[in-house]
Amino acid sequence: MTVKIEESWRKALQPEFEKPYFQHLTTFLRGEYATATVYPPGPQIFHAFEACPFNAVKVVILGQDPYHGRGQAHGLSFSVAEGVRTPPSLQNIFKELQDDIPATPPAPNGNLDRWARQGVLLLNATLTVRAGEPGSHQKKGWEQFTDAAIQQVSEQKEHVVFILWGAYAQKKGEIIDAKKHLVLKAAHPSPYAADRGFFGSRPFSQTNAYLAQHGKEPIVW
Repeated sequence: MTVKIEESWRKALQPEFEKPYFQHLTTFLRGEYATATVYPPGPQIFHAFEACPFNAVKVVILGQDPYHGRGQAHGLSFSVAEGVRTPPSLQNIFKELQDDIPATPPAPNGNLDRWARQGVLLLNATLTVRAGEPGSHQKKGWEQFTDAAIQQVSEQKEHVVFILWGAYAQKKGEIIDAKKHLVLKAAHPSPYAADRGFFGSRPFSQTNAYLAQHGKEPIVW
């Protein structure tokens, strides 16, 4: 099966494309995109991989589902396209960033491509969703595929920072080798949870300190 995905990721994940679960997932998605409104648009399903090639990954931020509102999802976890109102969770992420690294300029918009291009893999566990139906594409095969992506990063690379916000991301992150990577855990930035350990967790300064310690260029957040 030929999958349109960035070349270094295609090589890393090639075995997945031949497995039965991925064949079933592909069939399911073809039907969904043909009969329903699904986000993100088809060409942006693998945008996280396009924006941050395997060879460039320095940081991984795990999300759960794409945004299910019109025009929001564009293939990066927590991110929205330019011109789209910044969602509450992302507002809280920017607030923590300002508190953590006060010299950081205010975010110009909610599009986190600027992070991805520096080596931040903004990966959702599920890469697609029906409009207005959160969780509608869970347990269709995406979780196995994104587990494989996380495992490849964990096994093939060293000194990557994995940022796991909330119980779901932390559970998914159990396959990460914490002996050779930095794993940062905190509450989810959602308004329902941010006051219970997300605010004050300082993930951005910790990430940059670790990268610098291991001879990698810090992220300009």
